[in-house]
Amino acid sequence: MIELPRAAVTAGQIAEAAEFFSFGTNDLTQTVWGFSRDDVEASFFTAYLEKGIFGVSPFETIDRDGVGALIKHAVREGRATRPDLKLGICGEHGGDPDSVHFFHEAGLDYVSCSPFRIPVARLEAGRAAIETAGSDSR
Repeated sequence: MIELPRAAVTAGQIAEAAEFFSFGTNDLTQTVWGFSRDDVEASFFTAYLEKGIFGVSPFETIDRDGVGALIKHAVREGRATRPDLKLGICGEHGGDPDSVHFFHEAGLDYVSCSPFRIPVARLEAGRAAIETAGSDSR
C-alpha cells in the first residue's frame, strides 16, 4: 500500500521489492492535507465548501495537484524500476467519475471501491478507455 507521501516519493526503491502498488487514496489524502477526514467533515469542512475555499472535498474527488501529483510520480518511478508493476487504488476515489478518469490517465491498471460504487467505477473506466482509444486514433 502506498498511503504516505514518503512512500510515493520513494516508489522506485519500493518497486525493487514490490510486484504491485495499491494506492490507499483515503489515507494518502489525509496525510497530504494534514487532517483527518472524520475530524474535518464533522467540524469545519462544510463551511470551507460553502465559502468556496474548496470547490469539492478532496475525499470525494482526487486532488490532482497534490495527491494526484504524488501518484503520477510514484507511477513513473515504480514503472521505471519495474515495467511490469501492477498499479491500482483502493478507496472511495475508485468510485468517483472524475477520479477514475484521472487514474486512467495516470496509467493505473485498476480501481477498487466499495460495492455500491462498482457500477459507476465500471462505467467510468469504460468511458476513460474509449476516450483514450479515440484520441490514439487521431
